[in-house]
Amino acid sequence: MIPAQFNAKEVEQKWYDYWMKNDYFTSKPDHRTPYTIVIPPPNVTGVLHMGHMLNNTIQDVLIRRARLKGFNACWVPGTDHASIATEAKVVAKLKSEGINKNDLTREEFLKHAWDWTNKYGGTILEQLKQLGCSCDWSRTKFTMDEDMSASVIHSFVDLYNKGLIYRGYRMVNWDPEAKTTLSDEEVIFEERQGKLYFINYKIEGSEDFLTVATTRPETIFGDTAICINPTDERFTHLKGKKAIIPISGRVIPIIEDEYVDVEFGTGCLKVTPAHDMNDKTLGEKHNLEIIDIFNEDATLNSFGLHYQGKDRFVAREEIAIELENNGSLAKTETHLNKVGTSERTKAVIEPRLSDQWFLSMEELVKPAIKAVLETEEVKLYPSRFNNTYKHWLENIRDWNISRQLWWGQQIPAYFYGDGKEDFVVAKNIEEALKLAQEKTSNFQLQASDLIQDADALDTWFSSWLWPIAVFGGILDPENEDYKYYYPTNDLVTGPDILFFWVARMIIAGYEYAGEKPFTNVYLTGLVRDKQRRKMSKSLGNSPEPLELIEKFGADGVRVGLLLSASAGNDIMFDEELCNQGKAFSNKIWNAFKLIKGWEVSDAIPQPESSKVAIEWYETKLQRTLIEIEENFDKYRISDALMAIYKLVWDDFCSWFLEMIKPAYQQPIDKATFDKAIEMLENNLKLLHPFMPFLTEEIWQYIAERTPEQALIVGEWPVAKSYNEKLISDFDFTIEVISGIRTIRKDKNIPMKDAIDLKVVNNEKTATYFDSVIMKLGNITSLEYVSDKVDGALSYRVKSNEYFIPITGNIDVEAEIAKLSEELTYTIGFLKSVQVKLSNEKFVANAKPEIIENERKKEADALAKIATIEQSIASLK
Repeated sequence: MIPAQFNAKEVEQKWYDYWMKNDYFTSKPDHRTPYTIVIPPPNVTGVLHMGHMLNNTIQDVLIRRARLKGFNACWVPGTDHASIATEAKVVAKLKSEGINKNDLTREEFLKHAWDWTNKYGGTILEQLKQLGCSCDWSRTKFTMDEDMSASVIHSFVDLYNKGLIYRGYRMVNWDPEAKTTLSDEEVIFEERQGKLYFINYKIEGSEDFLTVATTRPETIFGDTAICINPTDERFTHLKGKKAIIPISGRVIPIIEDEYVDVEFGTGCLKVTPAHDMNDKTLGEKHNLEIIDIFNEDATLNSFGLHYQGKDRFVAREEIAIELENNGSLAKTETHLNKVGTSERTKAVIEPRLSDQWFLSMEELVKPAIKAVLETEEVKLYPSRFNNTYKHWLENIRDWNISRQLWWGQQIPAYFYGDGKEDFVVAKNIEEALKLAQEKTSNFQLQASDLIQDADALDTWFSSWLWPIAVFGGILDPENEDYKYYYPTNDLVTGPDILFFWVARMIIAGYEYAGEKPFTNVYLTGLVRDKQRRKMSKSLGNSPEPLELIEKFGADGVRVGLLLSASAGNDIMFDEELCNQGKAFSNKIWNAFKLIKGWEVSDAIPQPESSKVAIEWYETKLQRTLIEIEENFDKYRISDALMAIYKLVWDDFCSWFLEMIKPAYQQPIDKATFDKAIEMLENNLKLLHPFMPFLTEEIWQYIAERTPEQALIVGEWPVAKSYNEKLISDFDFTIEVISGIRTIRKDKNIPMKDAIDLKVVNNEKTATYFDSVIMKLGNITSLEYVSDKVDGALSYRVKSNEYFIPITGNIDVEAEIAKLSEELTYTIGFLKSVQVKLSNEKFVANAKPEIIENERKKEADALAKIATIEQSIASLK
């Protein structure tokens, strides 16, 4: 018994369990061509959000379609250890329990981190199952898995031995909340309204002073010089003199350098080499002292005198007050400034001098530039992102790969002395000891004499190996899985990590595999609300994905998202889209119920209208299939779905089923019924990648199927040539039928009342669909005549004239009056359009599409006037 309504909740769990039980998602190397996708690993801390929903729905569509097309489809899932985010969550949890991270050993902290990860880390992957994602769960990877970590360490050692990784004392981006350095790409610059403070510095040995403008008065404790431009005549008298820092009273030299912009501020620049990149360059050039005034959490240290221990922003306000009170603050002005913030914690970044590890990118990046911009071995969709890619890679800087964190792969550098170069790099302590003994010629060194670098590697330094490492290609490049599945086919991700992840994976692919990691990169847009705002929990405009699935069903949500998701363009999400997806599910379910509800007879012949309908729908399906394939080739997933949507909703449900539907309480012939089932099954195959649950449910209801006959492992329809004229002829037929129905409605002629139709066939249209016209218009006789028919209602389709003889129910005089009124209105409308088109100024200034629209209005009005006049003439 087929349920009256489609129950998504029951169906989803049932079929996902069935797919899992029968191992349809599992992939092993075999004779087939592989089709491989690796998931962009979500943070292990994460839960499903709308961006994940979109990204993973697209991946599932691609993988399910590949499976239907006979490929050995392999979708590798997994999660990323997300060093900064995860460590922050674990630290917060410990703090809530009264435990300070600093009171723990590394091993103790990592135990807490692993406990947290094991408890919460699988949440997002379980949620993806509710969406219907058909990942090979047996291949699930985590970037901190033993083999994945070993791959990262192997990579570090290899790159170090090649001379590409080095240790340097550099100015870095410091996140004082996470207490770690960040790469340049992890810093987001925001425009913020601040203040410009004009501070007076006394000149040593005189009553004179100079004024310096700064946005950060708290950094005066780190000043080691005042710099003037040697060409600036205003400050000639200051050359060779010294200045006194307010509050601290420390004396600093006044130096000269053309770097100073004489137009900015006062023309005098305070130099703080420990806290500004440009100041550091000046400091090195002039051999200035370097004074770091901040602790790692951006509170002031002992150099901050009585402000020691205070947060930098609190100190800023209090220092400004003290400067004002002692007469050192000349004035303040509002100032718009670009402030660097941490992508992860949102904290304001501090420039900080620190020993860090860097990866030299100059040579590594070249194959990646060539692959995308020259040979197009790797294609970005949409291609406009090539420009972004080009800009980033051609201006790339060395990658700061060390992080002051414990959660992550610990840097495999081992120190054996006090000097900065007293270290070796090795994959483990045993190899490190051998190297250290050889390097120092001290074979008395013990493992206990070595101290491993406490820092962890940047999370991206593990995930850039993802497509290779998930198949074991770093540690064992000759293994069967790696040789079979790599390179992968498609990558689906967001443009916000085009540099962070995509470009770096391409770089790693050429460095370690000697080839691309994937062929196509499909870049999705951001999911925004109807007001174009980015979705976020703080704005309260981000729906809960699992609640959407509960309300609309997974298929409804998938369709709702994809109908508006063109590549690279932001999605204006509206729950109504999911409701539209749910309505589509119901439409298909009801169409299936209608077909299965028909009584089938072997004894009756197939009507001509059904033969014609079947030939037309098969043709329409073939054309749509070709359109779908073209859209998939161009990664227009939304357009592919829309083509199927129109085929099923408009052509199958609205026209095909109506054309073949038997008369009330009459049976359908078996030949037509069998073809209707065949067409429905073809529809289900096309729909399955988008709506897996509904389609499998109907597929299994249609007939008893073995596991080998499940829809998930069915066969994608093969595109064939088709008769375009048959489609255009039917489009004409639709207009004819619509004309009949309009007259019936306007003249109150019920569909149950049969009528006659006479046609002046000026268009010389084929009569192939006449049987359909007669059935859907309830036409008793259809006759082709050479001239108009008097005393009949009429309408036109192009130049063809259609006449329906008047029945006794029509008041001729009233009909003529009604038509005359409509004629008068239409003539008036035509004149208004023609007046506009005769206005030379309007025609010269209006956009071409507006002119075209007005000309169409004119043509339509002229055609309507001719039809009305003809109808009036036929009634007289």
